[in-house]
Amino acid sequence: MNTPDPRLAQVGRVRSRVGGLRDDRRVVYRGRDLHADLAGIDWIDLYAFGITGRRYTDNQLRLMHALWVHTSYPDARIWNNRVAALAGSSRSTGSLGLAAALAVSEAHIYGRGNEVQAVGFFLRTRRALDDGATLADCIGQEMRDHGRIAGYGRPLLDGDERIAPTMALAESLGLAGGPHLRLAFDIERHFVARGKNLRLNYGCLVSAFGADLGMTPQQFGLFMFPSFLAGMPPVYLDARERPEGTLLPLPCDAVRYEGPPPRRWTD
Repeated sequence: MNTPDPRLAQVGRVRSRVGGLRDDRRVVYRGRDLHADLAGIDWIDLYAFGITGRRYTDNQLRLMHALWVHTSYPDARIWNNRVAALAGSSRSTGSLGLAAALAVSEAHIYGRGNEVQAVGFFLRTRRALDDGATLADCIGQEMRDHGRIAGYGRPLLDGDERIAPTMALAESLGLAGGPHLRLAFDIERHFVARGKNLRLNYGCLVSAFGADLGMTPQQFGLFMFPSFLAGMPPVYLDARERPEGTLLPLPCDAVRYEGPPPRRWTD
């Protein structure tokens, strides 16, 4: 039996379940009138609503703002900010530089991909523990599946300076007792008790909050996508205002070459 091609029904039209500009000039955003029902909405509230279809409490939104603010570092040495700064140094446009810098922020080991994996791990582990599994079993299964536990340990530095202010705010808002956040610290204690200095890092912390906020891994990855953005325009502009090409220049004599010697070309 031939199955109809679902693409044929979409020829010449664009269907949407999330809204758009209507014939009556209303703009509908997930069932709400953007210019009436959502007038004056906080931007992060709108952004998260677009991703999840849910509205969040004022305290949750304050925490969600902090998850972005606390990792907005105007430091051109950071791997993704470096892309924005190099764009400024090479006189590329700000939009191209920032778009490229955000694109590399999806890196799996230390960027958004790490958090997507962490949210999935927390959600699966919490369900498994509720069904009677042990934490050691869950960690062992994650190691077999992925070879690592996302969100624990931090390259180069011991500890994470973003955790204390984020936790202090969460506690003041009554949001520090969620099941996935407690699980994140339980896993840290599990590692430390076995002599492994694998402390939870900021990616782990925000991922636990994301799971407690009811987001799926993909939703949380999208929510955190702009979180580095506020640190990027400063480094782009700083590099652009300096002489062209002076960010991380590498002269030829700084390269140590150990390959074959030069060859003479003959006719």
